[in-house]
Amino acid sequence: MPLLPYQRRDVESNARFRWCCWSRQTGKSFTKSLRRILRGLKRRRTQVFLSAGERQSRELMEKARQHCQALKMAVDYHDRSFFAGTSFKQLEIRLPNSVRIIGLPANPQTARGFTGDVLLDEFAMHVDDRQIWAAMFPTLLRGDGELDVASTPKGLDNVFARLRLNERFSHSTVTLPNAIEQGLDVDLDEVRRSMGDEELFRQEFLCEFLDEATAFLTYEQIAACEDPRLPKEIGVDALGRLTGDQYVGVDIGRKRDLTVIWVVSRNGDELMTRSVFELAGVPFRTQYKLLSDVLSSRRVRRCCIDAGGLGMQLAESAVEDFGRHRIEAVTFTSAFKSELAGRLRVAVEDRRIRIPVDEGIRNDWHSLQRSVTSSGHFRFEASRSLGSHADRFWAAALAVHAAGEPPGRAEMLNIRAPAYARQGTW
Repeated sequence: MPLLPYQRRDVESNARFRWCCWSRQTGKSFTKSLRRILRGLKRRRTQVFLSAGERQSRELMEKARQHCQALKMAVDYHDRSFFAGTSFKQLEIRLPNSVRIIGLPANPQTARGFTGDVLLDEFAMHVDDRQIWAAMFPTLLRGDGELDVASTPKGLDNVFARLRLNERFSHSTVTLPNAIEQGLDVDLDEVRRSMGDEELFRQEFLCEFLDEATAFLTYEQIAACEDPRLPKEIGVDALGRLTGDQYVGVDIGRKRDLTVIWVVSRNGDELMTRSVFELAGVPFRTQYKLLSDVLSSRRVRRCCIDAGGLGMQLAESAVEDFGRHRIEAVTFTSAFKSELAGRLRVAVEDRRIRIPVDEGIRNDWHSLQRSVTSSGHFRFEASRSLGSHADRFWAAALAVHAAGEPPGRAEMLNIRAPAYARQGTW
């Protein structure tokens, strides 16, 4: 297979414990899955792949299957539930000589009970990474098990960041400029200009472990609320079939920013994210059609919608069509933004909100920074990174606000006269 020099060095390494901090889009998953297949065949050992969520697990196992096809190996592929009564999925590829490759979403439960070599893919993104580390490490004790840890940095307060100082590991760091020097066909300046966020560029492509002291929510706090079983988006019809009351937060954008419709429902003391609809560059007519479809569900008890600037027309239409008892049009004053952000932060710190595993949500929530003005007031700022301006954060905050306030007194809303109301019908 054609491999770049840094990829070949990794595939051919005999290190038992290997730590790789590679830039995005430099072939981490491609290289690591190939390495573990070849090492597994050579050592005749089961290979366990742990990914951040089920979607990531499927993508990694698809790369492994492509490697097997390129190597012209006859394999069996299996997809089944890991635990009865749960949504965890175990993907499995069976190779010659009884070698198995098992793909799992990262969870302390799924990491137990195996013996073999382990790949922790994008380990900095794993929820409960310390518990996963404790559950997984005994897997390596028998037969001199091997461990590959690979990721792009996500702050300093996680196990992946601490492992960079562990002398028992063989270390490899590949930034995007390093990869380009060794043959990766990418325009570095174009990537930097297009991303438009120097801090995120340094983290994602220059592999810098940045201090999170200025972030309103740290990556560790956000990761603690992620649930790999939650889909990011489901259709409106599927949303209407779910049980339980639902609450909606809407942040409006048009050209530069996203319009985000965030739907949560109660599960005991927790707020479960049911769907996150993201609309970029979509006409207001289309935006309102989707919002109306969501609000038409009888499950939706309350919706808080951004009514400032661009959102004024959509908010007024929603109030007119669905009533003030269900729709609250809000204006983002400094005091109200502070209240919204504080309420969401408390929910995150108490782990009372569950969100899907998604790179866009994670970076969007982390992008928000809070500073204090000379007059002593709080100010919230976020760079417009990747087409967003913390839009996902504010939509989620509005949904939490909607779920935390009583819907108010019932109202009667006359939309139109009944068809049989005219004289002479009877």
